[in-house]
Amino acid sequence: MTHPSVEAQVDAWLDGELAEPDAQALEAHLAGCAECTRFRDGRRALRAAIAGRAASYPAPGALSERVRAALRAEAGRSTEPSRRSARPATRWLALAATLLLVALGSWQLGRGRGAGDALAEQVLAAHVRSLMPGHLTDVLSSDQHTVKPWFNGRLDFSPPVYDFAGRGYPLLGGRLDYVDGRPVAALVYGRRQHLINVFLWPDRTGTGSAAAGRTRRGYHLLERRGAGYSRWVVSDLGLTELSEFAALLARADSAAAPPG
Repeated sequence: MTHPSVEAQVDAWLDGELAEPDAQALEAHLAGCAECTRFRDGRRALRAAIAGRAASYPAPGALSERVRAALRAEAGRSTEPSRRSARPATRWLALAATLLLVALGSWQLGRGRGAGDALAEQVLAAHVRSLMPGHLTDVLSSDQHTVKPWFNGRLDFSPPVYDFAGRGYPLLGGRLDYVDGRPVAALVYGRRQHLINVFLWPDRTGTGSAAAGRTRRGYHLLERRGAGYSRWVVSDLGLTELSEFAALLARADSAAAPPG
């Protein structure tokens, strides 16, 4: 059973609008409550699904000007006698709703910001889909020698699979996914109650790159090219620990590379 006080705070926390002491208390509670963690993940998945399908249309200039004019007019009325302030604030509620529609209408997702951001949105959508019940793994195993062969015949490449259980990042399994117009390997790792998805496919550019980070809707995404692969690491895990995990991947790649 989830806790009602947590349910009431989760959306504000996801929006970054919860006061810092309350946010810290909520995060501490989530770290020890599996039911509330599932509730949070469900809210994240719902928001990501809505955002991923929402059309993006900038608000017409005339509408924006009408909203600003209405706000200026209402601000002028606020200096009238205080008896008016006792009336229900219906005007403000209506204006707030209008402003919300304007904000939503002009919200541009990553697809409009360039190829890198468009790919980040695809990777994030794949990560969120995997959090739905029954979608996380096609092969459930902590043994890298079970997970790696499972991909044989299912992909046109053999993804490197590592297990970092000794460092606190155990392998949980893997699955097939679809990103950037092609099938890719998705490897799943754990860190306490957090899940980490590693998406990888052959890198055709032949150029390496250090991990580049993005944060979208509460999830961190780290992108790196090297050892012949493009990799995206995605999780709601703290950025410091996720970067540590990405560094473990990079070192494992270097250790597995044939002598140059």
